[in-house]
Amino acid sequence: MSEGKLTMVGEADKRPARIHHLVKAPANTPWALERKNSWDAKDPATVYYTPETLADGTPTTALTVILRTKGCHWWWSSGCTFCGYFNDTRDDVTSEDLHSQWEKSLGKFEDFDKMGMIKVYTSGSLFEDREIPVDFQERVLKDCYEFGKELVVESRTEQMTEEKLEWATTINPNFSVAIGLEAYDDEVLRFHVNKGFSIKSWDKAVENLRKFNLRVKTYLMFKPPFMSEGDALVHGAKWIRDVASRSDEISVNPMNIQRGTVIDRLFRANEYRPPWLWSLIQLIRDVHDEIHPSNSGNGAKDQICRLIIHPTAGGKVRGSHNCGKCDSEVVAAIERYSVSGLIEELDDLTCFCEEIWRSEVELDSNYPIPLGVGRNRRGNIIENLRSP
Repeated sequence: MSEGKLTMVGEADKRPARIHHLVKAPANTPWALERKNSWDAKDPATVYYTPETLADGTPTTALTVILRTKGCHWWWSSGCTFCGYFNDTRDDVTSEDLHSQWEKSLGKFEDFDKMGMIKVYTSGSLFEDREIPVDFQERVLKDCYEFGKELVVESRTEQMTEEKLEWATTINPNFSVAIGLEAYDDEVLRFHVNKGFSIKSWDKAVENLRKFNLRVKTYLMFKPPFMSEGDALVHGAKWIRDVASRSDEISVNPMNIQRGTVIDRLFRANEYRPPWLWSLIQLIRDVHDEIHPSNSGNGAKDQICRLIIHPTAGGKVRGSHNCGKCDSEVVAAIERYSVSGLIEELDDLTCFCEEIWRSEVELDSNYPIPLGVGRNRRGNIIENLRSP
């Protein structure tokens, strides 16, 4: 206010400031810019390998390549509430840089010839021309086809047009596309996740992928922002059932807290807790019989789809966790189930904290508390709220 009149933000003797110049996006803060510029654009963000299963159920090893790119075009204008992948991007990455990253990734491990699968992640969509140069898209498709490796790439729904898929399949006729659907619920997509597309968009993308006989991997988020533990269990099981018949694989991603995100702010304010590992065990038990009618494991003829859960930061306070004593055992059981698809992997799991989890879920189901009654499970509360 100045002499009883509303004024723009700024000092009286200086030009008024614009609000969006004063409120910086996390990616434009000094710590984020310093971190981004410290990386070599010719090096990938990370490369590692994990046990996996091929489309026919054969066990294999998968090489996972996370490239350092310009990031996701949706994040440029808005972004999802939970996604901190902008932390691994660099604005000036060129096509030459990406080719260098790819070559270094393929040459990192001596036993590359024994790996049957390559997963390529770009902190966005491989088939988005605004993010990834077309010549590099072609390189990834061609190399994986010539190497005889099963390829998995990530994409948002809007890139899965008939034109784009027709072009891609002329280079590599058989690959999988992983889509971050997060929730088969438009309200959750809009208000909890800020995904930027609707379930109709996912429906159309899957329809197009099937036209070209491509495999569909669907990512679902477990316990998105502004949701209680009890609600997450109910909704999570429903979403799996909603998309199972149209997915070759469903990957359930338990929420983990990434720096500079909306969910990070909620976590720091004690308004959100990452999910219990016990909730993931219960989720598997709730839907297993519908995914694996004969409990014959991954690759069985009657399997509806494959259900995968890899808890990122599992056992840590910023990832899905229990009390601390049983975390490693429970995470290991979940990982084994993801590979085998056998419910027996979850037998004999027990800990005193299971009753605490059960009580929390019951309270969430019986009391009108939108964010739930989640409690700190271990550690010093102040230290838990500090960024790593």
